[in-house]
Amino acid sequence: MKIRTIVLASLLSAGTLFAGNYNVDSAHSNVAFKVQHLMISNVKGQFDKFSGTFEYDEKTKSLVALHGDVDVNSINTQIEKRDTHLKSADFFDVAKYPSMSLVLVKVEGNTAYLKLTMHGITKDVKMELETSGIVVKDPWGSTRTGLSLSGKINRKDFGLNWNQALETGGVLVADEVKISIELEGILAK
Repeated sequence: MKIRTIVLASLLSAGTLFAGNYNVDSAHSNVAFKVQHLMISNVKGQFDKFSGTFEYDEKTKSLVALHGDVDVNSINTQIEKRDTHLKSADFFDVAKYPSMSLVLVKVEGNTAYLKLTMHGITKDVKMELETSGIVVKDPWGSTRTGLSLSGKINRKDFGLNWNQALETGGVLVADEVKISIELEGILAK
């Protein structure tokens, strides 16, 4: 009985031997978005301050867990006046909702199912997942891997409703926002 217990415990823990917990290296990562403006072009932006962790299983080359936090006040579209408007109560209302978070629920194939909390509202979202499939040692002795997430949300689902009708028809800002997240992680020691 004792040998069976040891063998069972060994088998159960073997699956975690190849999984690593990584801290997001924000210097080599990006949290970006794109939204249609005036129905004719896209405006791109990013969040300059964010943090997170993820667990990657090297053996199965799969994402096991992910948690990320974004400082919404760090929004950057390269236009200060627009960024100020986006931080206002018309959009993100950073005075009331200074951060947003993303948490992995599960992965099926190349699809990640996540919980996104933004503007005080949590919704299920799904994103396309791409992992680098490799784990490398950098020149400074750290272990690294990377992944990408891409998808789209309807901003109105999160209470970001401000808009302005155009004289020619249509609206100033589209409801659909495309999200692109590139993460490089350093294995936690």
